[in-house]
Amino acid sequence: MTPLTDSTPEQIDSAVRAAQAAAADFGRSAAATRSALLRALADALEAERASLVPLADAESHLGPVRLHGELDRTAFQLRGFADQVDAGAPFTIVDDAAVPGAPPAGRPRLTRVRIPVGPVAMFAASNFPFAFSVLGGDTASALAAGCPVVVKCHPGHPQLSRATVALAQRVVAQQGLPAGVFGAVEGAAVAVGVGLVQHPGIAAVAFTGSLRGGAALARVAQDRPQPIPFYGELGSINPIVALPAALQANGPALAATLAGSITLGCGQFCTSPGVIVVRDDAAGQAFVRQLAEALAAATPHPMLHDGIRAGFEAGAARLTAHPGVTTLVAPDSPDGAPRARLFTTDAATFIASHALHDEVFGPSALVVTVRTLTETVAVLDAVQGSLTVTLWGAEADAPENHALVRAAERIAGRVLFAGVPTGVAVTAAQQHGGPWPSSTAPFTTSVGYAALDRFLRPLALQDAPEWLVAARGLA
Repeated sequence: MTPLTDSTPEQIDSAVRAAQAAAADFGRSAAATRSALLRALADALEAERASLVPLADAESHLGPVRLHGELDRTAFQLRGFADQVDAGAPFTIVDDAAVPGAPPAGRPRLTRVRIPVGPVAMFAASNFPFAFSVLGGDTASALAAGCPVVVKCHPGHPQLSRATVALAQRVVAQQGLPAGVFGAVEGAAVAVGVGLVQHPGIAAVAFTGSLRGGAALARVAQDRPQPIPFYGELGSINPIVALPAALQANGPALAATLAGSITLGCGQFCTSPGVIVVRDDAAGQAFVRQLAEALAAATPHPMLHDGIRAGFEAGAARLTAHPGVTTLVAPDSPDGAPRARLFTTDAATFIASHALHDEVFGPSALVVTVRTLTETVAVLDAVQGSLTVTLWGAEADAPENHALVRAAERIAGRVLFAGVPTGVAVTAAQQHGGPWPSSTAPFTTSVGYAALDRFLRPLALQDAPEWLVAARGLA
């Protein structure tokens, strides 16, 4: 695998300046211009599927079936944002007519519009080489909002990144748009990412990656002379609360489903379940045994790259050595793909130890046994922030379930009552972002059509002149 060459400061400056030069015209572009670009990008991805998927497989080990599905999702996402643009989502206006008289009843005419923020720095993720990478959701939503994009390619899939960048730049040219609408920088050096975020021409940042890396870049974004929004999706442990009623009714099937979710993609999903909360009773104990058996038999594929594998092994070793934590599944895996890991502890140990609240990125989970509703709520509160919380068995209209839902809502961006969290639908109602440390901006989403709101700034026009009223279509 040929690594990406670190972009120089001059190359970063050139990419951002081109984006700045394109920003004004692209920000004023019509819906038809933007939607045509997004659809053309989707068409080009599908047209080059036969060459792109083998590149992605060679670099990510994710397998052609998964990668074909991910390419389909990426094209669907691009077209979905095109539909949103055509429906007028980026161009919504609130127009309040003037009211004669003195305030507070009287007022001038006020027209609230939304304008593109300007060039967006987009940091590609390693675990979804199509859907969260060069032409992923952040790129699609920024372009839909009318913002040029400068992508920071991920070093985990360098050849795929270069091929996708070349594809995107060809499409931009074919659409007759300025080259600065889509730019890219590359390289594994920290200085590349920092230099991109620090550039005064960047107006916002979208990031999907590690808690450590995202937190560092968020500080860089805030320490600029002119701070900018940093939309970071970081670490998440995605608790699942398995209540006795659910386990008594369907324990074996739920254990099999959960094992599949933990090992899906070798555990390299941001929504992979990392904490499983069960009652310390017969149904809970049987469920944990069934889950352990299923995980011990699982054979995940290799991880994305050596750095992620090393981080997984370090996280598993930390849990193995932690006082009060018992290892349930830890098969030897000296070579090749890692094997799944399962650990258990009690509520008091989990609540008291911040180290147990950290994500282990890979096929691993920690069972936390609880005795009461109060302990269950306390475990959720200790998590602080998560992309998801799943509640199995909360169907009854009962005070205990009301309390669990309130606890889940406090810490999560998405609360599930059935299924598993390793699947994030691209739709208008989706919310993919929760309280810290799962994201830096819990009021926004990085998946779904509301994602374009991140890159549109509200602006009120007071007593606007007629030429501007006509330009906005309000005449």
